[in-house]
Amino acid sequence: MMTKIFKRNKLIALLSTIFFVLSCVQDDDFDLPDTSPTGASIDGTLIDIEQLYRLWLQELLTNENETLTFNGSDQYVAGYVVSSDEAGNFFEELVVQNSASNPTRGMRVLVDASPLFTTYEFGRKVFIKLDGLTVSYTNVGLSLGVLDGTNITKISESQQQEFIIRDIEVATILPRPISLSEINYEVDENDLNSVTTALQYINQYIRVSEVQFNRNDAIGESRKTFAAEPTDEFDGERILESCNERVSVIFSTSTFADFKAVLLPEGRGTIDAVLALDFFGEQFNLVVNDPSSINLESSDRCDPMEVNCGLASSSGNILIFSEFFETQNTGDPVSGNGWTNYMEAGTAPWEVYSATGSNASLGNSARIGSFMSGDASNITWLVTPEINFDVADGETLEFRTSNSFSDGSQLELLFSADWDGVPDNIPSATWSIMSDAYIVQNEDFFGDWLSSGRVDLSCLTGSGHIAWRYTGSGNPDFDGTYELDEIEIRSN
Repeated sequence: MMTKIFKRNKLIALLSTIFFVLSCVQDDDFDLPDTSPTGASIDGTLIDIEQLYRLWLQELLTNENETLTFNGSDQYVAGYVVSSDEAGNFFEELVVQNSASNPTRGMRVLVDASPLFTTYEFGRKVFIKLDGLTVSYTNVGLSLGVLDGTNITKISESQQQEFIIRDIEVATILPRPISLSEINYEVDENDLNSVTTALQYINQYIRVSEVQFNRNDAIGESRKTFAAEPTDEFDGERILESCNERVSVIFSTSTFADFKAVLLPEGRGTIDAVLALDFFGEQFNLVVNDPSSINLESSDRCDPMEVNCGLASSSGNILIFSEFFETQNTGDPVSGNGWTNYMEAGTAPWEVYSATGSNASLGNSARIGSFMSGDASNITWLVTPEINFDVADGETLEFRTSNSFSDGSQLELLFSADWDGVPDNIPSATWSIMSDAYIVQNEDFFGDWLSSGRVDLSCLTGSGHIAWRYTGSGNPDFDGTYELDEIEIRSN
């Protein structure tokens, strides 16, 4: 995400907006925390992490330098440690924020030493000598280390205590409460509050409430560990979802963490964690110091209802409904044949498209994606006409899906028996997930078209509608694209 959003030109434009507005505000509107030393001997000038960020920002905007190196400086930056490598989930870095409560900025200090928690434990106040160090805004946010060519590397173990001075204060860190919907990069450059909020949360200790791990990861026979599955490489990534909003975030655990083989908690509750970026800077991650800050003790999960008839061994000869999109016009929204193409949020409808090459369509296909939409949110439904499941037996559904890197977006198959046919009432109807169908995953090869399997519908009664609901990643710079085709509902 950072590599896509913070490409050089956009980074400079975005940060120019912040700098211009901040420079027009009276200084007393941005009072900084008191960072006076309480025990350590500091022979120099103290600055705050927020001030460090602004110094780097000014260097970027004035000289277009993406790094700022301090030479001959008497300045020190103060902060509180909010990471711990005791459980192995952080490695050779300190995450430091500028206040024990209500921080405005956090950063990473790169140190070629392990362990660090024995000297700089959680809540420890530290003072970092800037002379000889370099600050930049990297894929993982504001970072401080040693310049090596054009890259920032780690402070050597032999110089660790020269640069990082341990104060006597160990503060009680109060996590900042935020909602998952606030974790969103795509911001309005004209909205200063949105811009600064989106940026400043990175590398802070936060609390998310009313959350749970996705049911496919946390419950049932396929319950997963934090990071000990055969497919986990470097990090285990699990979906953490909100019970109050239709949003989710990646919960990341290092495969070197000593709790990697622990099963995910099954309940619902709160998690205190460092808000981080993944290795590529492309998406937000939550990273805990250890499992003690995970408090998912409520058994009252908020999972959606499911329709599970299973998979059928065969399909009938009577065709109830089909759509191969061949009669529809490429580039137009999907229409006709009883379809309801409804945009609950955003401006991206299901569209008919045709393509050749490595990501070819199947002739004409239906496509949905938030990429380049300009929308802060995209939720779009493609709903079949009403189908009566009492007039026949042995009904089955088959379809095929592909993607162009779904990138945090989601496609779900749903069923409703109570939607009244009015498009605006779609979100308020009762929809159950049809989890037997296979829908292409982000890790699947983008050029493949994958079968849903022969989904058994015989347990459905009465009349109802089947829908494909797309939920964008919340970032229109992500591809977030799915394709759908060869839909058939049959009966005996």
